[in-house]
Amino acid sequence: MTAALFALAMLLAADPPKPSALGAKVEAIAATHKGKIAVGVKDLASGEEFFLRGDDVMPAASLIKLAVMVETFRLFEERKFNFDHKLTLTKEDTVPGAGVLTDSFSPGATFSLLDAVRLMITVSDNTATNMVLDTITIPATNATMTKLGFPETRINAKVFKGSTTSVDPARTKKYGLGSTTAREMTGLLELIATKKAVSVTASDEMLGILKKNHDNEMLVRGLPTGTTFAHKTGAVSNARTDAGVLYLKGKPAVIICVLTDENADQRWLVDNDAQVVISKVGRVVYDHFAPAAAPAKAEPPKK
Repeated sequence: MTAALFALAMLLAADPPKPSALGAKVEAIAATHKGKIAVGVKDLASGEEFFLRGDDVMPAASLIKLAVMVETFRLFEERKFNFDHKLTLTKEDTVPGAGVLTDSFSPGATFSLLDAVRLMITVSDNTATNMVLDTITIPATNATMTKLGFPETRINAKVFKGSTTSVDPARTKKYGLGSTTAREMTGLLELIATKKAVSVTASDEMLGILKKNHDNEMLVRGLPTGTTFAHKTGAVSNARTDAGVLYLKGKPAVIICVLTDENADQRWLVDNDAQVVISKVGRVVYDHFAPAAAPAKAEPPKK
């Protein structure tokens, strides 16, 4: 046997590497989930990272709106649009689901493109998302994600208009509104957190918007009271997603991304199994990087 073959045989015979302390805890939590789950974690200071099925392409649900925001700010920076570029709501624009525009605003209402982006992120407004996409376009968003190194982070169609606006019917059928991987979404958030996604000014603005996300039923749920987490969530019947930037000592410190799919529990309740699992992942990540953490805050009331 040659030296190379002997080395290969020894490698194959060796025990597989054991996960890190953080990895072992995350894997134990993930094993309780009845469905698919992928996780990405990266400490911005030390470079420590952990991925569980990090390269599996998964439905992003409304988490894909993060990519739409990045593309919009890129166009702001290129002076393709001004921050106060005006949009006008029409009856044809309105779609159901998350948000406030459809139920609380009348056709003819005008607001800035920047305000539409804020609504798209903070309350995941579907109508606002479609109006932003009409302005910046789906192909441009996907092209930017590919250029940044995230080819699987793609938006496939306008919200609730997949049958008429899809740029990739096969992906729309498979992933719904959009797709990503835990590794790619972690990477995209790292670019935002380190002010490299667009510019320092744009990144600061995006982080400020993400800090105002109203959905606290997943990763935020398990964090101590007062913890700052700039993030975006997504939810459809069979998938729940959440990803963002965890702040420690006032600074962006750790990226966390959790994607779930094929979930057995499809209830629209705060104690949906995926949401509980995601919250537990958030807590063990927090405890790993901030061991002097305060006790977890009380869970929100059941709906």
